Amino acid sequence: MSAVEVSAKDVKALRERTSAGMMDCKKALTEAEGDMDKAVEILRLKQGKKIQDLGERTATEGTVQAYIHAGARVGVLIEVDCNTDFVANNDDFVGFARDVALQIAATPTVKYVSRDDVPADVRDAEARIYEQEAADKPENVRERILTGKLDSWYETIVLLEQEMHNPKFDGKTVQQLRDELTATTGENVVIRRFARFAVGQ
Repeated sequence: MSAVEVSAKDVKALRERTSAGMMDCKKALTEAEGDMDKAVEILRLKQGKKIQDLGERTATEGTVQAYIHAGARVGVLIEVDCNTDFVANNDDFVGFARDVALQIAATPTVKYVSRDDVPADVRDAEARIYEQEAADKPENVRERILTGKLDSWYETIVLLEQEMHNPKFDGKTVQQLRDELTATTGENVVIRRFARFAVGQ
């Protein structure tokens, strides 16, 4: 039987649920033939106490943070959720929400939390533009060009793929910081939603 195609979305979901590494999640999902619960079991057998099944614990606690830029012309509201009120009140957790709110304020192009939130019609319209741009290139490189351009586009509109502007983060993305916070708190850290307000926009 051929190996099951494991989607990036499933790998991401398993990682969020267990805090295991991306490659470990991919291997476990392949071994489990795409069955999420079985993959969690495989990870727990292989990695023992390091793996927690966060999927059983819904992110129902959290914080709403606001950032208003100097001059009061740009403002951001963000909701970041976790599993317990203990972590919701933790300085690192609140600090993460504030840092991400500042990132959003400084990035007018960001519109979605993750790739999964980008509507298919918006993505397809963008892909058609890149397909036209690559039409005169050899067929064997067109797909690579399209993927590369879409990835670059996602980086401008998807929050989790944003590189943090603040130099103290050494070029880490919002996703990397979120993963680190998930690992240190042992909780499911979820950026639920955000809104950016700018005067005249």
